[in-house]
Amino acid sequence: MKLGAFSISLAVKDLEISKDFYEKLGFSVFAGNKEYNYLILKNGNALIGLFQGMFENNILTFNPGWNENAENLADFDDVREIQKHLKSHGVALVSEADENTSGPGSFTLIDPDGNAILVDQHI
Repeated sequence: MKLGAFSISLAVKDLEISKDFYEKLGFSVFAGNKEYNYLILKNGNALIGLFQGMFENNILTFNPGWNENAENLADFDDVREIQKHLKSHGVALVSEADENTSGPGSFTLIDPDGNAILVDQHI
């Protein structure tokens, strides 16, 4: 299964304080918008999303169809195919992509330790 780019989406209390902290670790702003209370930071292949006031807990995020530079991939597994595979293996989903559509879509699940996972396809 090709899950695409991986990032951690952090629920932060103060976007600017968190940005400053991660910049000290060598991250730099890659994408996002302070006006909408989120920034995406990058250090090499590592991606961290900082989200203020959008969700309560941290989320593991995969983006089928993208590499770590948010560039479209020619060869990737569609989010609906990944979803079907997981469901066929008995994995419970919290939300699902509409399997009768194509293009952008997402689904969420929770791992055995309570960590939220978002599989979010943008193309």
